[in-house]
Amino acid sequence: MSLKSWWLPLLCLGLASCSQLENPGNVTAADKAVRAQAADGDHMVSINAADAPAPVPAPPKRGDQGWPEAALENGKAWVSCDTDYAGEAGDGLALERLDRASIDPALAPCADRGLVRVRYVGKINPGFSELVARLAMVADAQRISKRILDLDSSGGQVEAAIVAGDRIGESNWTIWIREGSVCHSACVFVLAAGDNRLVAGKVGIHRMMRISSKATSRAELNRELHEVYDNVKDYLQRNGVAVGVADLMMTVPNRSLRLLSSEELRQFGLDGTNAVQDDLERIKQMRKCGDDFVRRKDAFLVAFDQECKRDGSELEAVNSCGQTLKQRYGFPDASCPDESPLSEIDVTTLLPSQAPPSREPPVERTASDAGQPPPDAAERN
Repeated sequence: MSLKSWWLPLLCLGLASCSQLENPGNVTAADKAVRAQAADGDHMVSINAADAPAPVPAPPKRGDQGWPEAALENGKAWVSCDTDYAGEAGDGLALERLDRASIDPALAPCADRGLVRVRYVGKINPGFSELVARLAMVADAQRISKRILDLDSSGGQVEAAIVAGDRIGESNWTIWIREGSVCHSACVFVLAAGDNRLVAGKVGIHRMMRISSKATSRAELNRELHEVYDNVKDYLQRNGVAVGVADLMMTVPNRSLRLLSSEELRQFGLDGTNAVQDDLERIKQMRKCGDDFVRRKDAFLVAFDQECKRDGSELEAVNSCGQTLKQRYGFPDASCPDESPLSEIDVTTLLPSQAPPSREPPVERTASDAGQPPPDAAERN
């Protein structure tokens, strides 16, 4: 597949005018069909507008002690040790239960490679939040550092999305919305939390609805939602996402759907490297690897963007160019190999030899975050 088909949604990102009322988000006829299908009576819900987002749950203790009963509702999950889903293994092993006895053996085969991809299809709810927390804890125990959440969700509960997002933000996940998948309404909050966000599917927003609302006027409804939106905006800020996302949500009826263009995703900070995480990693790398390492890495990222990411180039050609370019800047670095750019390719964790490029997350992201390798990192609600 050409670079254009994989990378243009991720690279050619300018600010799209939100005043294009006749075609907001520059949607295609197919996108409009998605909007029409979305008006199915479901909503992005807030359980209680007076409640602040629940704190991030503490990781369960080793063993099943401390693991309360939990199950996925309106959702399914699969575990794979590969980024390719077109091969014989597909999306991997179905995760039927959320107990330790099920999650431990499901992730164990991924320990040698150090990479796990979790495919989740369904609603964002407390069961999903628990799934994320338990997977992260087991991945930590098995030293699986490269984690991809391969997500297809129409949304769900606001508070559950924020709890899950805070757990994701603590535990080094890349969020991947692959071709044919969607991330609508409350799912957008989960997308915001990833260290890296890879978007090839459709991302859409709309108003939230408080299911226990007693409002009888617009003013009352506004007061009820005000606290929720304040919590949402605080959450978005700590994940490097523009609070304008929440403001735009307020303008879209909850029975409709506003698909975000690739330009808007970039402008809002929902596609590519998480800016806050990028700052944090830079600080950590300066402490661990030194100023010279960080300066060389910055120079590499600029050169990679200018010399390797060319419209029409095949993904493999881009990766090959990056590997050659690394030698010019002294990478992989002997003292900090894991922090070196494109380190995933050094350990062959991203591109299985027989995997079609169109079926995998791209190795690099946008011009500003080219050196942040992704994995180190449909029903509608």
